[in-house]
Amino acid sequence: MRLLIIGSLEGHLTTASQIAMKRGAKVATVDGVDPGVALLRAGKGADLIMIDARLNIGRLIDQLGSERIVVPVIACGIDETDADAAVRAIEAGAQEYVPLPPDPEMIAAILEAVAEDSSSIIHRDPATKQVLKLADQIAPSDASVLITGESGTGKEVMARYLHAKSRRATGPFVALNCAAIPENLLESELFGHEKGAFSGAVARRIGKFEEANGGTILLDEVSEMDPRLQAKLLRAIQEREIDRVGGNKPVTIDVRILATSNRDLQQSVRDGGFREDLYFRLNVVNIMLPSLRERPLDITVLADHFIGKYSESNGVPKRALSKEATAILASYSWPGNVRELENTMHRAVLLSSGDTIGEEAIILTGGPLAADKASPSVAETAAVARAPTTAPASPTEQPISEEDAVQIGSLVGRTVAEVERDLIIDTLGHCFGNRTHAANILGISIRTLRNKLKQYSEEGHSVPMPGDGEHRMA
Repeated sequence: MRLLIIGSLEGHLTTASQIAMKRGAKVATVDGVDPGVALLRAGKGADLIMIDARLNIGRLIDQLGSERIVVPVIACGIDETDADAAVRAIEAGAQEYVPLPPDPEMIAAILEAVAEDSSSIIHRDPATKQVLKLADQIAPSDASVLITGESGTGKEVMARYLHAKSRRATGPFVALNCAAIPENLLESELFGHEKGAFSGAVARRIGKFEEANGGTILLDEVSEMDPRLQAKLLRAIQEREIDRVGGNKPVTIDVRILATSNRDLQQSVRDGGFREDLYFRLNVVNIMLPSLRERPLDITVLADHFIGKYSESNGVPKRALSKEATAILASYSWPGNVRELENTMHRAVLLSSGDTIGEEAIILTGGPLAADKASPSVAETAAVARAPTTAPASPTEQPISEEDAVQIGSLVGRTVAEVERDLIIDTLGHCFGNRTHAANILGISIRTLRNKLKQYSEEGHSVPMPGDGEHRMA
């Protein structure tokens, strides 16, 4: 992970950088917003920015937006000097706020949550072992690799695994989501631009290909790329050189190209949406990642890994899965694959009590259940609570346990909106105000979460602030 630190904060940020370096991060430091943006513009990329909360965070966020530089920003401040620093930092656009002097465990947890950079692949199933055997064989080469599979199967994790096993492992790994950037801007993101090349090009900008020089570039969801750009990408692969937008001299590049897609690219070629010659250039080797339901032995080992990860980051003891909870996980179809499993276990860690993680803590939200027995969602439970109690029971219904009756009874008379509000605020409290953690657990976007919290605050409800376990006004 590449960490950019902006500011000094009387040496406390230096301590934070040392904690990050112990976790393998490469750290660069500058003293202000403008030098920081200039460093990023010049291709010295970062996976995470930590900035002194006393600096103009809003200006940094605006400049990053105008330059289309996507990197999470964490504000850092000395609590005793300004009690409202966290509020101002979040309102200015920072993703999180970290109080200083830094607590090593808190720094480590937030770094992992915001900019996790792991190339390890947790597995047990023979299907995954077979895929990794192929990956190990071709990783040392410079061959282009097309990684395919359903959403959430871990295509970027596989790309990072290939990079870590390659001869380029000490070089940069640069990922670009081709589906997340408008077509008219993607060319500049890939190849860079010269000053004045178009409206808004206030300075020379180094593109992702140059940023990845000597390392690996990942073109995520390459199937979404416009056909015109596909031709320019093909030339970059063939000639090993690129042209900046507005430039008059080609730039030589030395990168390995990895690409991912959750679509059938052969069908896209037949439909005319993807160039056949580019497909063959990218698909020197194809790594097809099986869905989680096709590698069932990975489910429990991955679940245990995520339980350990989120137990540590949330400061709770690690609990084992009960037999009933394990049975639910094993019989579910996992339409969201590993990503859905991770979110499910994060929720389970926070919702469980006792010596084990029981079935009541397993809330499945990704799609239709493969099992007959599963924990209901909050909305479903609330609906049951408001249903008439005099309705005759179906012959196939199972009797409600005393514990379930107490839980349902506590929801009677409450609206779904009220139950949702309490769930969101309680989850945020469990995460000590960490918006990123809470959004992942709840299975909603960070923007949706922030909109909900703004609404609750305006309604007079108390919500936890980042880095604080107590409920305060947002």
